[in-house]
Amino acid sequence: MWAVLSLLCAGAGLLGPPACGAADLYVSSLEKVHFKSWMVQHQKRYSSEEYQRRLQTFVGNWRRISAHNAGNHTFKMGLNQFSDMSFAEIKHKYLWSEPQNCSATRGNYLRGTGPYPPFVDWRTKGKYVSPVKNQAEQQLVDCAQNFNNHGCQGGLPSQAFEYIRYNKGIMGEDTYPYKGQDGDCKFQPSKAIAFVKDVANITINDEEAMVEAVALYNPVSFAFEVTDDFMMYRKGVYSSTSCHKTPDKVNHAVLAVGYGEKDGIPYWIVKNSWGPQWGMKGYFLIERGKNMCGLAACASYPIPLV
Repeated sequence: MWAVLSLLCAGAGLLGPPACGAADLYVSSLEKVHFKSWMVQHQKRYSSEEYQRRLQTFVGNWRRISAHNAGNHTFKMGLNQFSDMSFAEIKHKYLWSEPQNCSATRGNYLRGTGPYPPFVDWRTKGKYVSPVKNQAEQQLVDCAQNFNNHGCQGGLPSQAFEYIRYNKGIMGEDTYPYKGQDGDCKFQPSKAIAFVKDVANITINDEEAMVEAVALYNPVSFAFEVTDDFMMYRKGVYSSTSCHKTPDKVNHAVLAVGYGEKDGIPYWIVKNSWGPQWGMKGYFLIERGKNMCGLAACASYPIPLV
């Protein structure tokens, strides 16, 4: 069920090259070797002109990663598939560009008082969490515009679930394959494989209700604001002082599949949509209990019709 109820056209945001008009970075021979090795790993090829631009961007990102990892932070950065791209470029290509009206989502989840287990991970409970992939469901991209979905420009999980509910189902990837671009709606009701009975929308900023929902009922989808340092996340508990906590700034949707605590820092276990080569095999940890980057602004989960 979660394989087809997870969400939309990949998202992202990144670090960056020198500012426009700034002098080129001096690139050492070792940095050139690292870049060529990275190119081989990620099967990258460039024209001679683009090579120089990508090299400059890569080196800027490499140096920022090194500086970050030498400091006292709760998470580490690392090279990944985005390391030759600027934050502006990634933001334009992958993150939601349309404002998301989270505050319009009416909360209907009533939580109890606990207590809740100290650690939960739905990946260990059976087939509730599908494998990480670098995409979303094409049917949502093509068909859910009337539910405030903007195709490849983004849409909230709650609105995607409402679409599936009122549409009376969603097809699987085998019968409605991912294209990575907006297209005409080709939904065939007879081929629907997952259905939504209702949508549980957690009250805005009620992160404790998210804990209860994940502990007792389901993984929970949420939206948050991706800023430049998140793109190079490698491992550890992510936190940021540069992101916002308001519902109008969220730009990426993910799935909380569990929670726990590490070295006194509570965290969420989160499934991303940028492929298994990103982060911790496609997952990341983010600090819990502080509405980090607005993660508690737009949380919801579908109640399957079985």
